[in-house]
Amino acid sequence: MSKVSVLFVCLGNICRSPTAHAVFRKMVQDQGLDKVIDIDSAGTAAYHVGKHPDVRSMETARNRGIEMLDLRARKVDFGDFYVYDYILAMDEENYHNLLELALPEHRDKVQMFLDYTQEFPESEVPDPYYGGAQGFEHVFDLVESASEGLLEHIKKTHLS
Repeated sequence: MSKVSVLFVCLGNICRSPTAHAVFRKMVQDQGLDKVIDIDSAGTAAYHVGKHPDVRSMETARNRGIEMLDLRARKVDFGDFYVYDYILAMDEENYHNLLELALPEHRDKVQMFLDYTQEFPESEVPDPYYGGAQGFEHVFDLVESASEGLLEHIKKTHLS
């Protein structure tokens, strides 16, 4: 069985994409699939390279039983398009930035993350950075729902 690899992408890689990384990683581990699914996250901008996720993201995750202190921000690089099977953008702007970076043969890997949920009407994961705690809670809810859908999709498509 070949490995499946997933990259979550937002702008700075300190709020949305590391939350998705941590939530999806926990789901994958809980189902014993961590040997067959690789997970990472990155940003389209290099604002926070090497930094921990936002304290508010870490606190929201910790309150829900998920740890993300080990994650560090990094910038998407050209090699990611060769490595990852799924490159999941949190919003339209990052989606378009990723498509601009990708070679034509890799563009089908770039998708909107919330395409994997039917539970919420949103098509984008909103950036909670300038808002309050409720924004981080909402991001977590969106990410959790889309992660469940993504994992089901991967299991049906690649692991059955």
